[in-house]
Amino acid sequence: MSSVTEPNPTRPPLLQDRAGPLLPASAPPVPAPTRTRFLRPLLGVILLSLIPALLLAWQRVQFEQAQKTVSLVMDYQAMGVQAQRVGKTPQQLLDEYKALGVNGVSLYEDVIGNLVQRGEIYERRGADLAAEHPGAGFKPQWIYLRPLKPGATDRLPARYTIPVQNITAGGQTWQGWPTDPDFLPSGPDEALIAGLKKQGLVLVYRPYDDEALREPAADWPDVPFIAFNGDEVIGARTPERLAKVDAALGRRLPAVIEGSVQRELDTLVKAHGAVRMFALNPSWQNRLGPDAVASKFNLAARERSQRILYLRPFPTVYETKEFLKRTSELLAKSGVKVGMPVVTPFEPSAILRVLSLLGPLAALVLLGLSFPLPRLGLAVAVLAGLAALGLNGFHPFEGGALIAAITFPALGLVLRRSRVTDWFLATGLSLIGVLFVSALGANRESVLGLEPFKGVGLTLLVPLLLVGLSFLPRQDVRKTARDLYNTPLRLGDIGVMAAALGVFALVFLRRGNATGLGVSDAEASVRQQLQDTIVRPRFKELAGHPLGIIGLGGVLPGYFSTMMVLGGVVGQASILNTFSHFHTPLLISAQRCFLGLGIGLLVGLVLTPALKWALNFWAGYGARRPVAGASEGQA
Repeated sequence: MSSVTEPNPTRPPLLQDRAGPLLPASAPPVPAPTRTRFLRPLLGVILLSLIPALLLAWQRVQFEQAQKTVSLVMDYQAMGVQAQRVGKTPQQLLDEYKALGVNGVSLYEDVIGNLVQRGEIYERRGADLAAEHPGAGFKPQWIYLRPLKPGATDRLPARYTIPVQNITAGGQTWQGWPTDPDFLPSGPDEALIAGLKKQGLVLVYRPYDDEALREPAADWPDVPFIAFNGDEVIGARTPERLAKVDAALGRRLPAVIEGSVQRELDTLVKAHGAVRMFALNPSWQNRLGPDAVASKFNLAARERSQRILYLRPFPTVYETKEFLKRTSELLAKSGVKVGMPVVTPFEPSAILRVLSLLGPLAALVLLGLSFPLPRLGLAVAVLAGLAALGLNGFHPFEGGALIAAITFPALGLVLRRSRVTDWFLATGLSLIGVLFVSALGANRESVLGLEPFKGVGLTLLVPLLLVGLSFLPRQDVRKTARDLYNTPLRLGDIGVMAAALGVFALVFLRRGNATGLGVSDAEASVRQQLQDTIVRPRFKELAGHPLGIIGLGGVLPGYFSTMMVLGGVVGQASILNTFSHFHTPLLISAQRCFLGLGIGLLVGLVLTPALKWALNFWAGYGARRPVAGASEGQA
């Protein structure tokens, strides 16, 4: 009698034995990697170049740890309007807000209309004066001013290029203006500024611009910070005027307003440095509510290096106080102090950056040589390197940072991808790439958010393409192209591929802090809860890392494992993408990264055996049921 067990025709093989009825039986497993003989020398160059990158990372952490003081600056004019509506003086309301954490105010430059409102100047229309004083020479289209406070109008004619005419009638001398002067900048309210300085408040001055001004910035007060209005700095349209503004800034720092691009601001920043300032549109602020707005201000201070938090009151004093209380609580929890921001420029060592540049270049060469077709791999590597440099104006450091960001997420999975433990190698190489991205990309402008990382979209796309190309067989590319073209596809295959492309498109479009795709209320609530309690991990990593672990575990048959590995590449690429936001402190990005890694690893290790059991159960369900009508004991 033979000892060979006869197969049971009623029991199908498990999924690890064949693809199953829903999956293509002919689909290949994850293609094996190719190893080059230059592996060890190139890895040696990468590790040696890591030393200066580590030193630069330490230098950046030291710099960022010294920049954890913010100022809560209240819009004084908006607060003044609120005070009038509740029957208080601006100072009384300011005292209440100071008790809740406000330590600064923002003051707009006066305009002539403010002098009229304060009763320093009396204003009349020319038509009215002409009717009251016929023949006196008043022009109906003009506006006429006379001082109520001695000397209030004396300095105005010399301040502007507008021709002014004086007319005396009825014992009064009127100053005639051919245009409405109400909105002409008239300089700072010196008395108010002096009083606020005595209170020890941080002052932000917001000057106006007008082509009629003879000497822009000539009378700016002695305050630490200047925040320009509109979409350009004063003098942006005329080089001579811009030079005067540049000279007038002195020790004052211009404010870089979050989400506001101001023409020629970078010119002033190069000479003086800058301070980052965060503000919200009043209408959006009112829609969000105090808790959500407080969360955003805390996030700006903790994770975006904003040193001035520009506050506007809510429609009610109650809402404003709740907002201030919550903001102070969150800032204290985040370890951010409220005081006078000490702002210094970040100046990394140029020598260390040059030495760090060798690491990404060696990684790019190693990646190219590790392709099944080395010539094709090197050609792709050269094109990727040139594209990274070209996008950054062929600046070596910025281009090198992009090379690191697109190379290291792919390198680990190109070198090894046969078992779950290879995920740790891929992750380790991605973390090494993080240090090179920071070393080469972090400079004074990028830390201030003035010089965003160019090519950030490529950090998600290119690693996928590089790993995908490493799956090509070691044969003539033309034969591979013919084989791919002639591969039969099932409707299920097309559906799976379409779904995968749709998911990747969603991930790609939602990259960065501001995207064209909205966030649901539920997701926004989850995000707020996470960022108020811990540093919020990136959802791309929470999904990408488990996919990579499942793919490397070989749980799924055929090309499904390959697709999972590519999903893991997105998780690795997201690590580098996280650290490409240089205005975010390095340690905050590290917390976000390791949270994503820890949660992703745990989820992946749990899902891998669970998915394996579920697929085996699906394949074997009903296989052991007895055949109807069979006698007891019949096989």
